[in-house]
Amino acid sequence: MTMKKSVTKIILVALLIASFQSFSQVADTSVQQQDVSKSNIQIYTPSKLLDKGQWDIKFFNSIYTQTKQTGEGNSSSASISGGRQNFFTSTVEVFTGISENSRINVGAIIEYRSNTIGGQAAFSVFNFENSNESRNGLSSIAPSLKIQPFENAGNFSFQTALHIPLLEKGDDADEGKVFLDQSAWSFQNRFFYDYTLPSGDWQLFTELNTEYGFGDDTSFANNTLLFAPGVFMSYFPSDTATILGFVQHFQRFGDFEQNGTSVGFGGKLQITDTLNIEALYSSIVRGYNFQGLGDSFSIGLRALF
Repeated sequence: MTMKKSVTKIILVALLIASFQSFSQVADTSVQQQDVSKSNIQIYTPSKLLDKGQWDIKFFNSIYTQTKQTGEGNSSSASISGGRQNFFTSTVEVFTGISENSRINVGAIIEYRSNTIGGQAAFSVFNFENSNESRNGLSSIAPSLKIQPFENAGNFSFQTALHIPLLEKGDDADEGKVFLDQSAWSFQNRFFYDYTLPSGDWQLFTELNTEYGFGDDTSFANNTLLFAPGVFMSYFPSDTATILGFVQHFQRFGDFEQNGTSVGFGGKLQITDTLNIEALYSSIVRGYNFQGLGDSFSIGLRALF
Protein backbone atom coordinates (compact mmCIF):
# COMPACT_ATOMS: atom_id res chain seq x y z
CA MET A 1 0.00 0.00 0.00
CA THR A 2 2.84 2.31 0.92
CA MET A 3 4.63 1.51 -2.37
CA LYS A 4 1.46 2.34 -4.36
CA LYS A 5 1.22 5.71 -2.60
CA SER A 6 4.88 6.43 -3.36
CA VAL A 7 4.42 5.54 -7.02
CA THR A 8 1.32 7.74 -7.16
CA LYS A 9 3.22 10.68 -5.64
CA ILE A 10 6.06 10.23 -8.14
CA ILE A 11 3.60 10.22 -11.05
CA LEU A 12 1.82 13.35 -9.74
CA VAL A 13 5.14 15.20 -9.30
CA ALA A 14 6.20 14.19 -12.82
CA LEU A 15 2.90 15.43 -14.24
CA LEU A 16 3.23 18.73 -12.38
CA ILE A 17 6.78 19.23 -13.71
CA ALA A 18 5.69 18.40 -17.25
CA SER A 19 2.73 20.79 -16.95
CA PHE A 20 4.97 23.59 -15.65
CA GLN A 21 7.45 23.06 -18.49
CA SER A 22 4.63 23.15 -21.03
CA PHE A 23 3.23 26.32 -19.49
CA SER A 24 6.69 27.96 -19.56
CA GLN A 25 7.12 27.07 -23.22
CA VAL A 26 3.72 28.56 -24.04
CA ALA A 27 4.55 31.71 -22.07
CA ASP A 28 7.93 32.07 -23.79
CA THR A 29 6.29 31.60 -27.17
CA SER A 30 3.69 34.24 -26.29
CA VAL A 31 6.44 36.75 -25.32
CA GLN A 32 8.33 36.00 -28.54
CA GLN A 33 5.17 36.52 -30.56
CA GLN A 34 4.59 39.86 -28.79
CA ASP A 35 8.16 40.96 -29.60
CA VAL A 36 7.73 39.89 -33.23
CA SER A 37 4.49 41.87 -33.46
CA LYS A 38 6.22 45.07 -32.34
CA SER A 39 7.49 47.48 -34.96
CA ASN A 40 11.00 48.91 -35.21
CA ILE A 41 9.88 52.26 -33.79
CA GLN A 42 8.81 50.44 -30.61
CA ILE A 43 11.87 48.20 -30.25
CA TYR A 44 14.80 50.16 -31.70
CA THR A 45 15.03 53.31 -29.64
CA PRO A 46 18.46 55.02 -29.57
CA SER A 47 19.14 52.96 -26.43
CA LYS A 48 18.82 49.66 -28.32
CA LEU A 49 21.89 48.24 -30.05
CA LEU A 50 21.95 46.22 -33.27
CA ASP A 51 22.60 42.51 -33.62
CA LYS A 52 25.76 41.40 -35.39
CA GLY A 53 25.44 42.03 -39.12
CA GLN A 54 22.39 44.26 -38.72
CA TRP A 55 22.42 47.73 -40.31
CA ASP A 56 20.81 51.02 -39.32
CA ILE A 57 20.82 53.94 -41.79
CA LYS A 58 19.29 57.33 -40.90
CA PHE A 59 18.78 60.29 -43.22
CA PHE A 60 17.69 63.31 -41.14
CA ASN A 61 17.03 66.84 -42.41
CA SER A 62 16.33 69.96 -40.36
CA ILE A 63 15.68 73.64 -41.09
CA TYR A 64 16.23 76.09 -38.25
CA THR A 65 15.05 79.65 -38.91
CA GLN A 66 15.36 82.69 -36.61
CA THR A 67 14.58 86.40 -36.57
CA LYS A 68 15.46 87.08 -32.92
CA GLN A 69 18.36 86.35 -30.59
CA THR A 70 19.48 87.22 -27.09
CA GLY A 71 21.98 89.97 -26.43
CA GLU A 72 25.61 89.76 -25.36
CA GLY A 73 25.86 88.49 -21.81
CA ASN A 74 22.11 88.56 -21.17
CA SER A 75 18.82 86.83 -21.94
CA SER A 76 16.84 89.75 -23.36
CA SER A 77 15.72 89.20 -26.96
CA ALA A 78 15.97 91.55 -29.93
CA SER A 79 15.48 91.36 -33.68
CA ILE A 80 18.51 90.20 -35.63
CA SER A 81 20.23 92.93 -37.63
CA GLY A 82 19.84 92.12 -41.32
CA GLY A 83 16.68 90.03 -40.96
CA ARG A 84 15.94 86.33 -40.98
CA GLN A 85 18.72 83.73 -40.81
CA ASN A 86 18.28 80.10 -41.89
CA PHE A 87 20.31 76.98 -41.18
CA PHE A 88 19.76 73.66 -42.94
CA THR A 89 21.46 70.49 -41.71
CA SER A 90 21.35 67.15 -43.49
CA THR A 91 22.75 64.24 -41.49
CA VAL A 92 23.50 60.68 -42.58
CA GLU A 93 24.18 58.12 -39.84
CA VAL A 94 25.26 54.56 -40.63
CA PHE A 95 25.75 51.94 -37.92
CA THR A 96 26.19 48.17 -37.88
CA GLY A 97 26.45 45.52 -35.16
CA ILE A 98 29.82 43.78 -34.82
CA SER A 99 29.58 41.73 -31.61
CA GLU A 100 27.99 38.33 -30.97
CA ASN A 101 26.34 39.64 -27.80
CA SER A 102 24.80 42.67 -29.59
CA ARG A 103 26.54 45.13 -27.29
CA ILE A 104 28.94 46.92 -29.66
CA ASN A 105 28.04 48.90 -32.80
CA VAL A 106 30.34 50.92 -35.07
CA GLY A 107 29.43 53.62 -37.54
CA ALA A 108 29.93 57.10 -38.94
CA ILE A 109 28.04 60.41 -39.03
CA ILE A 110 28.29 62.84 -41.95
CA GLU A 111 26.83 66.36 -41.92
CA TYR A 112 26.06 68.67 -44.84
CA ARG A 113 24.92 72.24 -44.22
CA SER A 114 23.38 75.10 -46.18
CA ASN A 115 22.88 78.48 -44.48
CA THR A 116 21.46 81.83 -45.62
CA ILE A 117 21.27 85.29 -44.03
CA GLY A 118 20.07 88.76 -45.00
CA GLY A 119 16.33 88.28 -44.57
CA GLN A 120 15.91 85.49 -47.10
CA ALA A 121 13.01 83.04 -46.86
CA ALA A 122 13.50 79.81 -44.91
CA PHE A 123 13.48 77.65 -48.04
CA SER A 124 16.31 79.72 -49.57
CA VAL A 125 18.69 77.14 -48.05
CA PHE A 126 17.68 74.79 -50.86
CA ASN A 127 19.25 77.08 -53.47
CA PHE A 128 22.60 75.65 -52.30
CA GLU A 129 24.53 78.78 -53.31
CA ASN A 130 27.79 80.30 -52.13
CA SER A 131 27.60 84.09 -51.99
CA ASN A 132 27.84 87.00 -49.55
CA GLU A 133 24.54 85.86 -47.99
CA SER A 134 24.60 82.09 -48.43
CA ARG A 135 26.93 79.16 -48.05
CA ASN A 136 26.78 75.36 -48.26
CA GLY A 137 29.02 72.31 -48.11
CA LEU A 138 30.08 69.24 -46.15
CA SER A 139 30.89 70.41 -42.65
CA SER A 140 32.01 67.37 -40.61
CA ILE A 141 32.46 63.62 -40.44
CA ALA A 142 32.51 61.58 -37.25
CA PRO A 143 33.63 57.97 -36.72
CA SER A 144 31.43 56.58 -33.93
CA LEU A 145 31.18 53.74 -31.46
CA LYS A 146 28.06 52.67 -29.59
CA ILE A 147 28.19 50.42 -26.52
CA GLN A 148 25.77 48.75 -24.13
CA PRO A 149 27.99 48.67 -21.01
CA PHE A 150 25.80 46.52 -18.74
CA GLU A 151 24.60 43.09 -19.82
CA ASN A 152 21.42 43.26 -17.73
CA ALA A 153 20.49 46.81 -18.80
CA GLY A 154 19.59 46.60 -22.47
CA ASN A 155 17.74 49.91 -22.27
CA PHE A 156 20.89 51.88 -21.38
CA SER A 157 23.73 52.64 -23.81
CA PHE A 158 26.15 55.35 -24.80
CA GLN A 159 27.57 56.60 -28.09
CA THR A 160 30.98 58.21 -28.47
CA ALA A 161 32.09 60.08 -31.59
CA LEU A 162 34.92 62.31 -32.77
CA HIS A 163 33.54 65.07 -35.02
CA ILE A 164 36.23 66.08 -37.49
CA PRO A 165 35.55 69.50 -39.07
CA LEU A 166 35.90 69.74 -42.84
CA LEU A 167 36.32 73.51 -42.62
CA GLU A 168 39.56 75.45 -42.56
CA LYS A 169 40.89 76.52 -39.18
CA GLY A 170 39.22 79.72 -38.05
CA ASP A 171 36.55 79.45 -40.75
CA ASP A 172 33.63 79.95 -38.36
CA ALA A 173 35.19 83.23 -37.12
CA ASP A 174 35.78 84.71 -40.59
CA GLU A 175 33.58 87.80 -40.89
CA GLY A 176 33.90 87.71 -44.68
CA LYS A 177 31.96 84.44 -44.91
CA VAL A 178 28.51 83.24 -43.90
CA PHE A 179 28.79 80.99 -40.84
CA LEU A 180 28.52 77.32 -41.84
CA ASP A 181 29.59 75.26 -38.80
CA GLN A 182 32.15 75.29 -35.99
CA SER A 183 35.74 74.72 -37.10
CA ALA A 184 36.80 73.28 -33.73
CA TRP A 185 37.01 69.51 -33.32
CA SER A 186 34.40 67.97 -31.04
CA PHE A 187 34.58 64.90 -28.80
CA GLN A 188 30.99 63.84 -28.19
CA ASN A 189 29.43 61.36 -25.75
CA ARG A 190 25.70 60.68 -25.71
CA PHE A 191 24.00 58.62 -22.99
CA PHE A 192 20.62 56.98 -23.72
CA TYR A 193 18.00 55.40 -21.47
CA ASP A 194 14.41 54.39 -22.14
CA TYR A 195 11.61 52.89 -20.08
CA THR A 196 8.37 51.44 -21.43
CA LEU A 197 5.42 51.65 -19.04
CA PRO A 198 3.70 48.34 -18.18
CA SER A 199 0.74 49.15 -20.44
CA GLY A 200 3.11 49.24 -23.43
CA ASP A 201 1.38 52.37 -24.76
CA TRP A 202 3.78 54.91 -23.22
CA GLN A 203 7.54 55.13 -23.39
CA LEU A 204 9.92 57.51 -21.62
CA PHE A 205 13.24 58.25 -23.30
CA THR A 206 16.04 60.36 -21.84
CA GLU A 207 19.31 61.55 -23.36
CA LEU A 208 22.37 63.39 -22.08
CA ASN A 209 24.64 64.78 -24.77
CA THR A 210 28.11 66.03 -23.82
CA GLU A 211 30.61 67.66 -26.18
CA TYR A 212 34.11 69.05 -25.71
CA GLY A 213 35.43 71.45 -28.37
CA PHE A 214 39.15 71.75 -29.07
CA GLY A 215 41.81 72.27 -31.73
CA ASP A 216 41.04 75.77 -33.02
CA ASP A 217 41.53 78.74 -30.70
CA THR A 218 39.71 81.04 -33.14
CA SER A 219 36.49 79.00 -33.00
CA PHE A 220 33.74 79.94 -30.55
CA ALA A 221 33.49 76.25 -29.56
CA ASN A 222 37.18 75.88 -28.67
CA ASN A 223 37.85 75.01 -25.02
CA THR A 224 34.14 74.70 -24.26
CA LEU A 225 32.13 71.91 -22.70
CA LEU A 226 28.51 71.38 -23.70
CA PHE A 227 25.86 69.58 -21.62
CA ALA A 228 22.52 68.95 -23.33
CA PRO A 229 19.91 66.84 -21.50
CA GLY A 230 16.60 65.94 -23.11
CA VAL A 231 13.39 64.18 -22.05
CA PHE A 232 11.00 62.60 -24.58
CA MET A 233 7.59 61.07 -23.88
CA SER A 234 6.02 58.86 -26.56
CA TYR A 235 2.51 57.48 -26.90
CA PHE A 236 1.76 54.57 -29.24
CA PRO A 237 -1.80 54.73 -30.61
CA SER A 238 -0.90 51.64 -32.64
CA ASP A 239 2.04 49.26 -33.14
CA THR A 240 3.22 51.25 -36.16
CA ALA A 241 2.77 54.87 -35.01
CA THR A 242 3.88 57.09 -32.16
CA ILE A 243 3.21 60.65 -31.04
CA LEU A 244 5.81 62.36 -28.85
CA GLY A 245 6.59 65.54 -26.96
CA PHE A 246 9.96 66.66 -25.64
CA VAL A 247 11.96 69.25 -23.71
CA GLN A 248 15.68 69.87 -24.34
CA HIS A 249 18.21 72.19 -22.76
CA PHE A 250 21.84 72.94 -23.58
CA GLN A 251 24.46 74.66 -21.47
CA ARG A 252 27.90 75.61 -22.82
CA PHE A 253 30.74 76.31 -20.38
CA GLY A 254 34.32 77.48 -20.87
CA ASP A 255 35.82 80.22 -23.01
CA PHE A 256 32.37 80.92 -24.48
CA GLU A 257 29.23 80.53 -22.37
CA GLN A 258 25.76 80.12 -23.79
CA ASN A 259 22.54 78.27 -23.05
CA GLY A 260 19.07 77.69 -24.42
CA THR A 261 15.88 75.67 -23.88
CA SER A 262 13.57 74.21 -26.49
CA VAL A 263 10.25 72.37 -26.50
CA GLY A 264 8.66 70.41 -29.29
CA PHE A 265 6.51 67.59 -30.56
CA GLY A 266 6.38 65.15 -33.45
CA GLY A 267 5.64 61.63 -34.55
CA LYS A 268 6.95 58.48 -36.20
CA LEU A 269 5.32 56.05 -38.61
CA GLN A 270 6.47 52.57 -39.60
CA ILE A 271 5.70 52.48 -43.34
CA THR A 272 7.33 49.12 -44.17
CA ASP A 273 9.04 46.38 -42.17
CA THR A 274 12.35 48.12 -42.92
CA LEU A 275 11.54 51.81 -43.28
CA ASN A 276 10.03 54.39 -40.94
CA ILE A 277 9.52 58.14 -41.23
CA GLU A 278 9.80 60.81 -38.55
CA ALA A 279 8.71 64.47 -38.36
CA LEU A 280 9.51 66.94 -35.57
CA TYR A 281 8.87 70.57 -34.68
CA SER A 282 10.68 72.47 -31.93
CA SER A 283 10.95 76.05 -30.72
CA ILE A 284 13.74 77.64 -28.69
CA VAL A 285 11.75 79.44 -26.00
CA ARG A 286 14.60 81.02 -24.05
CA GLY A 287 18.34 81.58 -24.25
CA TYR A 288 21.41 83.48 -23.10
CA ASN A 289 24.33 85.26 -24.82
CA PHE A 290 23.72 85.40 -28.59
CA GLN A 291 21.41 82.37 -28.54
CA GLY A 292 18.95 82.46 -31.43
CA LEU A 293 15.25 82.25 -30.65
CA GLY A 294 13.71 80.42 -33.58
CA ASP A 295 11.97 77.30 -34.82
CA SER A 296 13.15 73.98 -36.26
CA PHE A 297 11.29 71.79 -38.74
CA SER A 298 12.69 68.31 -39.24
CA ILE A 299 11.95 65.18 -41.23
CA GLY A 300 13.88 61.93 -41.36
CA LEU A 301 13.92 58.45 -42.84
CA ARG A 302 15.34 55.37 -41.14
CA ALA A 303 16.08 52.00 -42.71
CA LEU A 304 16.81 49.09 -40.39
CA PHE A 305 17.66 45.67 -41.81
